[in-house]
Amino acid sequence: MKPVPIVRAARGGLSGRRVQAIVVGLVVFCSTAAATLALGLLVDSSAPFNRAFAAQHGADVTATVSGASQAQLAATTRLPGVTASAGPFPETSVSVTTQATSVSVARGHAHKTTTASHQELTLVGRSSPGGPVDDLTLTSGHWPTGPGQIVLSSQSGLQLGVGSQMTVTGVAGSPKLTVVGIATSATGTAQGWVTPGEIAALHSAGAPQTAQMLYGFSSAATTGAVAKDIAAITAALPHGSVLGTESWLNARAQATASFAPWVPFIVAFVLIGLAMSVLIVINVVSGAVVAGIRRIGVLKAIGFSPAQVVAAYVLQVALPAAVGCAAGVTTGNLVAAPMLGQAAQVFGVGSLAVPFWVSLVVPLAMLALVGVTAFAIALRAGRMSAIQAIATGRAPRPAHGYGAHRLLGRVHRLPRPVTIGLAGPFARPARTLVTLAAIMFGVTAVIFSAGLRTSLVRAQADLSRAASEQVQVQLAGREGLVLINGQSSAKLSLAAQERAVQAALRAQPGTLHYVAEASGQISVLGLSDQLSVVGFEGDASWTGYAMIAGHWYSGPGQVDVNAAFLHDTGTAVGDMYTLTSDGQHTTVHIAGEVFDTAGGMPEMIGALPTLSAVDPGLAPNEYEVALAPGTDTASYVNTLNHVLGKGYEVSANDNGGTVIFALLGLVGALTLLIAVVAGLGVLNTVVLQTRERVHDLGVFKAVGMTPGQTIAMVVSTVAGTGLAAGLIAIPAGVALHWYVLPVMGNAAQTGLPAAVLDVYHAPQLILLALSGLVIAVAGALAPASWAARARTASALRAE
Repeated sequence: MKPVPIVRAARGGLSGRRVQAIVVGLVVFCSTAAATLALGLLVDSSAPFNRAFAAQHGADVTATVSGASQAQLAATTRLPGVTASAGPFPETSVSVTTQATSVSVARGHAHKTTTASHQELTLVGRSSPGGPVDDLTLTSGHWPTGPGQIVLSSQSGLQLGVGSQMTVTGVAGSPKLTVVGIATSATGTAQGWVTPGEIAALHSAGAPQTAQMLYGFSSAATTGAVAKDIAAITAALPHGSVLGTESWLNARAQATASFAPWVPFIVAFVLIGLAMSVLIVINVVSGAVVAGIRRIGVLKAIGFSPAQVVAAYVLQVALPAAVGCAAGVTTGNLVAAPMLGQAAQVFGVGSLAVPFWVSLVVPLAMLALVGVTAFAIALRAGRMSAIQAIATGRAPRPAHGYGAHRLLGRVHRLPRPVTIGLAGPFARPARTLVTLAAIMFGVTAVIFSAGLRTSLVRAQADLSRAASEQVQVQLAGREGLVLINGQSSAKLSLAAQERAVQAALRAQPGTLHYVAEASGQISVLGLSDQLSVVGFEGDASWTGYAMIAGHWYSGPGQVDVNAAFLHDTGTAVGDMYTLTSDGQHTTVHIAGEVFDTAGGMPEMIGALPTLSAVDPGLAPNEYEVALAPGTDTASYVNTLNHVLGKGYEVSANDNGGTVIFALLGLVGALTLLIAVVAGLGVLNTVVLQTRERVHDLGVFKAVGMTPGQTIAMVVSTVAGTGLAAGLIAIPAGVALHWYVLPVMGNAAQTGLPAAVLDVYHAPQLILLALSGLVIAVAGALAPASWAARARTASALRAE
């Protein structure tokens, strides 16, 4: 079989079917770009963590134990399924105070401001960073060689470099620790490491002696497998001795939380795009075959075999598809690059890009999909005899659509050109169904996109609480107001600062509510990650926290927590939970679950007296202020800044919309791509229908059909299909929204309030369903205009 005739036949088909070639290329381009982006993000979302975890022999399970003997702990390392272990390492939690100095320039003068911060750290005593499990990576400095030295975790949250110092509070002598190194643990087993002997000096009087055990298991790939491993450890140790455990799966989820929520909706759009691609390619190829049946007969008459005919038509589709694949995979890589670059910095694993195999597999898979579809449809045409193909012609069989024409002809309220157009789809029912499905997928994407945008905006508003906490006033804390250029400026106690702020807020017109807020991070035994605590000094029910379950705390000992806390501790709303930190024990009642990601950290919110019992160093550091309706926020902030003077920082609450704008932009771009693809499918359908009925068009023009009536007739051939597709898409779009949004929330380690999910209303859905009509009309306008401009004589001569 010589390839030259096949190539010539394919080239001739492409030159005569340029619109179809462009449609195939653009459809495949959009689908390939979206598929490359989604699969690249899906594969690389956990790549930095996985690399670090493998290189460091990360711990599948980290256990905090108290009251177990050395022999009992050693026995757990020989349990079935344990492949590696390390420890026991002595462990404690401490309160530390650090100082940071910032320089600002105002009116040509530099001002130094020194502020102190208070934080809880979980420290582990290890003689070296290496080991069979959790082989730490030192990114700078060296390992502690004596007392008073500490290696900080790069995930500790403290922005301190080598040589910095911190003061340990709550311990006799308030010892100082010097940072001698920075290290990374894949699973965040501690916020800092010291020598084993240093732990005893930092241990609070009366606090229980605790130790850390690290385990690797042969089976720990799923939540169920890890739960079984933890159950085996717990059963092998004395009752109550396991204070807490942490799974590597939780650590991975936190590490991927930065853009993991992006993946589910991208995958949803990709699946819609792939389904539309298949449908439109089927439509294009089948239309090319039907429109070229006489040409197929001619090819057979001059000696083409059935295999050559099939090969020519497959090649005719594969060539523009190959161009679309190449452009699509390039675009997908370009869009994914900035997202992956941010994740690569978390674990210091170098640069990240879409894996090569993704860039290879996606276009090959798309090209194979197009080729298989084209082959299956062209095979039937290849089997036809030359005489049968030439005699068949291009027009549909006489019986198709006549009943619809007669029925619609009786509807006198509609112009005759419109009824002719509305009856047109019945002549090609299979093609009409494919077009309807393509438009339906497009409208589904539009409905899903509209709901997704509303949900994301509401979620961002709930997370920022900018509508209820319009202004924030920062305090300097216990160390005094500020130190300016090294000299004390109006050094005040914390109580004095609070009195000054409260007096200013009461006197300031426009103040509706205000409450003091104390926030910090503490290390709690049983949690490898730090616990974010937020305590309010008064009624804070107005602050705008959205509730997922339960209710806002309303009494002593009650707290609200986020989904990450419930997940990491295995608790539920209504449970009692005992906090153990820095030798303090406090049992709290979980009253509700709040919608707050807290940067992926577990979080607890309650009254300041309740949380101060476990963190005595917790003190107000800012005031949340709600403004009366009609108050200008900028004027309020400027006035309050002038009243309070230097040292206080008054600012408007930033809604943090940078990420949400990026998400909304991506949603809009993907929706536009889907809508364009659907419009291209309509365009191809109308082009085929117009070419098939070009002789009839000449007759209509000869008997007086005007250009406007011609456009109305052609547009009407897909208008009904667009309306039907829009109605069908309503339940599909709503169902997709209700499925994808919770998956996105799980990826961000949070549940979602009902208000974030329930975003659709009947009038809105009706308007969104009309997008099917818009897509249909937009796709039909170009061929309709061509039909209106066609000369009557040329149309009558066409066959």
